[in-house]
Amino acid sequence: MVSLKAVHGPTGKLSPQDWMTAPATKAVIKALTAGGSEVRFVGGCVRDALAHRPVQDVDLATPDAPEKVMKLLAAAGIKAIPTGIGHGSVTAMVGEQKFEITTLRRDVETDGRHAKVAFTDDWMADAERRDFTINALSATTDGDIYDMHDGIGDLAHGRIRFVGLAKARIGEDVLRLLRYFRFFGAYGRPPADTDAIAACRSEASKLATLSAERVRDELLKIMMVPNPADVAVMMRGLGIFAHILPEAGDVGRLRMLVWIETRAIRIDSVQPEPLRRLAALLGTDGAGAEAAARRLKLSNRDTLHLVTLVAPPADIGPNLEEAALRRALHRLGPVTVRDLALLAWAAELAITPRIPATRTQKWIHILQACDNWKSATFPLTGIDVMMALGLPEGPRVGELLAAVEAWWEDGDYQASRDDCLNKLKALAAAGR
Repeated sequence: MVSLKAVHGPTGKLSPQDWMTAPATKAVIKALTAGGSEVRFVGGCVRDALAHRPVQDVDLATPDAPEKVMKLLAAAGIKAIPTGIGHGSVTAMVGEQKFEITTLRRDVETDGRHAKVAFTDDWMADAERRDFTINALSATTDGDIYDMHDGIGDLAHGRIRFVGLAKARIGEDVLRLLRYFRFFGAYGRPPADTDAIAACRSEASKLATLSAERVRDELLKIMMVPNPADVAVMMRGLGIFAHILPEAGDVGRLRMLVWIETRAIRIDSVQPEPLRRLAALLGTDGAGAEAAARRLKLSNRDTLHLVTLVAPPADIGPNLEEAALRRALHRLGPVTVRDLALLAWAAELAITPRIPATRTQKWIHILQACDNWKSATFPLTGIDVMMALGLPEGPRVGELLAAVEAWWEDGDYQASRDDCLNKLKALAAAGR
């Protein structure tokens, strides 16, 4: 048999990397190579190391079947989780660190959502089933890089290309269409690959065949690329949003929100957040936001938050009086008020990019108020009202409780429980 190295040898070498020589990594590699098989780093860790970006996940590939991988890890005392054993994926746990280990494979049958795979010992075949050239890279444990599709050159020039025919790759798994925009936003530079763009346009209608969860997860990841507004413009132009997010509106607010989050100010609590960015992209009302959230199968908590951001229950802005700001912080919480302020500020900048410094400082004051807010708990409940006044359960109890809480808020949350009870009795006596 002709060795792969003789046919397609290494094309580069990784400089020494801490993640490659970390004790946990070495322990997993030692376990996997105990049977004599070659193990390589694959995908994102190689790509990001070459791009001089932080490596988040260390993924490995081996020609050994997943059942053998499980046995090798167990023999070394490493916890092994069969996360996707039918597709060749096993997760190794060393302390808190996870390593995804995948058996080399090739696609036997695909339907746009799921693939039937066969395991192989052919590194080239495994690389050919990857989505993009920059994700088809692999490296030996010594750092020798195997690049079978010019991924290194594409990475250096910001080219995001599908491995092989773009339309065929999307046909195998339609999610790759959305992944294209995420990777272009994270690693690409204009102009976009013409074959990729043409395939995304022609295959966009197939997005309807994907599960809501897969679309949601990818869309939220797209919101976290450095310039999601530019990516959103591409997606709209190619008709992508018509199939997954028809509520998407003008990108001006999203563009300014990202500028505020990442460049305009330095406040530790202001960090990029995908749901806030999604809200900035939506051009709809509360009902439209709820429809989008349900379609994407957001959690109940995230649905409520998204609807609140799109249809604010209070106007948060520089003209807000201090008492009203404190009331909003008490009722909505500092996280929601912060998000509402950032979105309102971004909307203002989208219309008027240059605003006076004094107005900018007022926006910053709201964000600082969110950071400094000390939550206060209203000391009375409906039971307190019923016991103090001998009232039965009913609307009157709620009315009195709301009146006392409003008075407590107006007093800057300083009134004690006894003070609130006295106010309750005074309101009841006055027929309020």
